[in-house]
Amino acid sequence: MNRIAFRNAALFDSRKGVLRRGATVLIEGERISHVAFQNVKAADFRSFDLKGKALLPGLIDCHVHVTATTHDIVRLSAQPPSLITALSKDILEGMLLRGFTTVRDAAGADFGLQEAVERGLFAGPRLFIAGWPLTQTGGHADARPRGAKTMFCTCAGLGLFGAICDGVAEVRRAAREQLRNGANHLKVMAGGGVMSPNDPIEGAQYSVEEMRAICEEAENAGKYVMAHAYSPRSIERAVGAGVRSIEHGNLLDARSARAMKTEGAYLVPTLATYSALAADANLGLTPEMLEKLERVKARGVDAIRRAKAEGIPIAFGTDLLGHMHAFQSEEFGLRLPAMKPAEILQSATSVGAELVGQSGKLGVIAPGAAADLIVAAGDPLKDLAPLRKPEKGLLAVMKAGRFYRNRL
Repeated sequence: MNRIAFRNAALFDSRKGVLRRGATVLIEGERISHVAFQNVKAADFRSFDLKGKALLPGLIDCHVHVTATTHDIVRLSAQPPSLITALSKDILEGMLLRGFTTVRDAAGADFGLQEAVERGLFAGPRLFIAGWPLTQTGGHADARPRGAKTMFCTCAGLGLFGAICDGVAEVRRAAREQLRNGANHLKVMAGGGVMSPNDPIEGAQYSVEEMRAICEEAENAGKYVMAHAYSPRSIERAVGAGVRSIEHGNLLDARSARAMKTEGAYLVPTLATYSALAADANLGLTPEMLEKLERVKARGVDAIRRAKAEGIPIAFGTDLLGHMHAFQSEEFGLRLPAMKPAEILQSATSVGAELVGQSGKLGVIAPGAAADLIVAAGDPLKDLAPLRKPEKGLLAVMKAGRFYRNRL
């Protein structure tokens, strides 16, 4: 069994949001076996003296698309699943080397890719998957061009097109199909989006009855629902029906924030994707898409401030596509106008673990938790630079007791 000891660490207590110095953390196999704030004898352990460097839980990104190998969704759907899977390999490894040992896929990845990571065929974060997103006819994930009556092949479901379903009976069947195929959570399109040209950001999608049916199917299976939503109306409808997390939520207002707090919903902002989209003039976005992009980009930080003031738990998400995955760590800096460094780190550790139903198992440094750990230079509560520039700032990345980066 692999035995590793980290000594003299500045341990990030993700539940309290503080650094606790002088920590000794023992790893046995894939788990943390012991945490103490004194010297611990462990003669048969491989020992690393961190000399006060920060030891943090592995990071959790609660909104990714690991099979989004290009931002062009139509082009992606035309690629064979074998090629998409092969191209996903580098995306997964890149996330892991940026310190993300767990990610929640928001549509695209399937159980096969999940198992490939679990078996060690691909180096990558542990995956929680949604399968196909559920969308109404003409909804955010209905990418058919106007005039087209049928959907063309989406290559075994590894693209980002949705399962188009309308009415209570159809949404129940679609939800059950994702659950049958191993979904850890369901994804529903509750409103319009930036990258779909035909549906307005202000709109709400799916009726209350349809949304409740989807949430009921998830609950029956011991799962939950995440909802793509920007407008206050779509947010209120989604959380009122039982949705657990609102993805994006940039147009959040006082009333919809109160509804989220009342229903115990999480917010998963994704500021990095708007920054990445706005920075690239060669993406071929239509004028309508660009107008929606500017609207939501301008409101993202305000939504976080409002959610924080209301006491809504805020998880970490990025929602990047294609070459823009490289912007993942920029999310840390983009949140600084609204959150303290400790709060941002909590959103990417303990809060994310709570959202995916892994509280105490992931996102914490505690006995019995997964040995998912990162070592950062400097004090991340004063300066998030090591997280924002992980290629330099992260000295070690460990997942399940195995080093994937070790510069110690």
